[in-house]
Amino acid sequence: MERYKQEFIEFMVDSDVLKFGEFTLKSGRKSPFFMNAGAYVTGSQLKKLGEYYAKAIHEKFGDDFDVLFGPAYKGIPLSVTAAIAYSELYGKEIRYCSNRKEEKDHGDTGILLGSKLKDGDRVVIIEDVTTSGKSIEETFPILTAQADVCIKGLVVSLNRMEKGRESGQSALTEIREKYGFEAHAIVNMAEVTEYLYNKPYRGKILIDDTVKAAIDAYYEQYGAEDWKR
Repeated sequence: MERYKQEFIEFMVDSDVLKFGEFTLKSGRKSPFFMNAGAYVTGSQLKKLGEYYAKAIHEKFGDDFDVLFGPAYKGIPLSVTAAIAYSELYGKEIRYCSNRKEEKDHGDTGILLGSKLKDGDRVVIIEDVTTSGKSIEETFPILTAQADVCIKGLVVSLNRMEKGRESGQSALTEIREKYGFEAHAIVNMAEVTEYLYNKPYRGKILIDDTVKAAIDAYYEQYGAEDWKR
């Protein structure tokens, strides 16, 4: 596994973003782990997170995009900090854009925050995690209703590698096939499990045999085809 992926896994743990236990997800599934990007709360955490996203985006898309779009609400700080990091690391000014949950009818009107979208804009969507692909179903029509944009792809921090809404494939694979754009993650859950299983980290084993058994049982039910490979 690449060193930057190991560092990112440790960063999620240190930031209390990645936890193990028993959690009920938005999809209703009972999961033995939980990833919450809302736990990145300090300036240094957000700066480092933005750098990880910027590096992943640059690796996958180069400079071939104009706008980072972060869906409300968690995508808003992600798009801001990644745009700042991209400028600092690669010297290119990238505009950030997010949506409001409710359209504003006074002052800075409309559904968008940050940069307005215009015809021809090349957009990369940035999110924390995609479990079922439902969020993209909500985001895609918002983007295409604003302008004739080209969606280059999606970048998330963690690929949970679970079945999507329509097949046995992962949500990221379904997104690629349904919408025709690339979908990538900084790390996936198989890599997280491999790296942390029975390995002491800061004096504690986060994935012991019991947690590993719970993860295996979860993926026996919800795991996508790429997990099983």
